[in-house]
Amino acid sequence: MGESSKANVIQCLETNWISSRGEFIDKFEREFSRRISSAHATTVTNGTVALHLALLALDIGPGDEVIVPSFTYIASVNAIAYVGATPVFADSLADTWQLSPEDIQKKITARTKAIMVVHLYGHPADNIAIMKIAKKHNLRVIEDCAEAFGSFIGPSHVGNHGDIATFSFFGNKTITTGEGGMVTTNSPALNERVRKFKGQGLEGVREYWHDVVGYNYRMTNICAGIGLGQLELADQFLLRKKEIATKVKLATSDLPLDMLWERDGYTNSFWMISIALHQAKDRDPLRKHLANFGIETRPAFYPAHTMPMYKSMARGEYPVAASLAERGINLPSSPALSDEDVNYISENIRSYFK
Repeated sequence: MGESSKANVIQCLETNWISSRGEFIDKFEREFSRRISSAHATTVTNGTVALHLALLALDIGPGDEVIVPSFTYIASVNAIAYVGATPVFADSLADTWQLSPEDIQKKITARTKAIMVVHLYGHPADNIAIMKIAKKHNLRVIEDCAEAFGSFIGPSHVGNHGDIATFSFFGNKTITTGEGGMVTTNSPALNERVRKFKGQGLEGVREYWHDVVGYNYRMTNICAGIGLGQLELADQFLLRKKEIATKVKLATSDLPLDMLWERDGYTNSFWMISIALHQAKDRDPLRKHLANFGIETRPAFYPAHTMPMYKSMARGEYPVAASLAERGINLPSSPALSDEDVNYISENIRSYFK
């Protein structure tokens, strides 16, 4: 957590500014927007409600279709369902694990209103190609950056290519507020709509006058104080994550697996150190082998189109998403890992293949 986060929390407690007002809210928003070079940033309760607000701000609702990768965490898809829109699943690319521009093209219909780009596991999607498609078809673009704080396309931080972007500060994210999120945009009008919806739809002129159905999606001053302190440590966290990923990659480069590495022109923040076994049959046995040595792992996400509530919405096949889901493993990725920890993980991955 660091000393600054602790000091900020103590200040909140000592001054009684513990709810959704206080100096740390404004400071965290300003510092975060400066950090990613976005004009506007709005704190919210978590990353999922950030997606909900982004969709509301873009006036997406019943009758609209939103293209989203099937290979993503379920929150991306659920937020589309929250507003009554229809998620339309697209496949991913085998090398970057990200949304396929080619498959986006195939899924566009007269009802398509937006594309939700998810920068999965810390590697950016091909926003350049996706934005060309969006402009050609007059589509809005939401960037789900929940897992991609510190990820760049060229010199540009993710979240600055589409209309609006969302971030998560859950406890497992690169920077955390425990629970929390942020909505960012370069549009003053969208920023105003997000702030209105997150604050119970308050009109802003008359006290206690609400002219739209709004929500209570506000972050607390305590959480913002923690986040502000986390931003001071962000470069340290990102550097250490890259070091850990590099060590694991070098130690396992001759094994029958591929690490999700950064492609030319992209900066992977390595939110997760993600690998895909060449053979799906090795995935679960390797996880069990590592667990026997006290090493926790996580499987890659199931494709959303296989979930019971979304299965009927599948359009065609999703071979890359299916393959990555069957072969993918996320390894321990905390910047708190020591070099000895990293060596231990790598050695036990190697021992499985002996």
